[in-house]
Amino acid sequence: QVQLVESGGGLVQPGGSLRLSCATSGSIYSIYAMAWYRQAPGKEREFVASISWSAGRTNYADSVQGRFTISRDNAKNTVYLQMNSLKPEDTAVHSCNTAGRLLSGHEFDFWGQGTQVTVSS
Repeated sequence: QVQLVESGGGLVQPGGSLRLSCATSGSIYSIYAMAWYRQAPGKEREFVASISWSAGRTNYADSVQGRFTISRDNAKNTVYLQMNSLKPEDTAVHSCNTAGRLLSGHEFDFWGQGTQVTVSS
C-alpha cells in the first residue's frame, strides 16, 4: 500500500514562512502527480497547488500564486510546499494528495492526515 507522511506545519506570524513536506512510500511503481489542499474551519477543502511528477508542471490557486512554491524530489518521492508572505487567511489544515500506480498495477489516490498551519500574531 501507500503511506504519506506530512511535516512542517506550525504557528507563524503574518508575513512569515513555512515549508511543508510530504513523503510517499510503499509499493509504488510510479507517481502521476502530487498536490496540496487545505481546509479552514467551517469551509470546504480547497486546492492549493499541484505538480506533475515526470514533467514537473505546476499549478496554483489564485490565492497563493506568487507566494507559494511547490517542488518535488523524485528520488525521495517527496513533495514540498514553500509558503512565503503568509496571511491569516492561510490558516488551515493542509493535506497532501498523491496519485499513481502500484507495483500490482492498480492505480492509487491517497490523502495524508494533514498538518495544521496557523498564521497569527
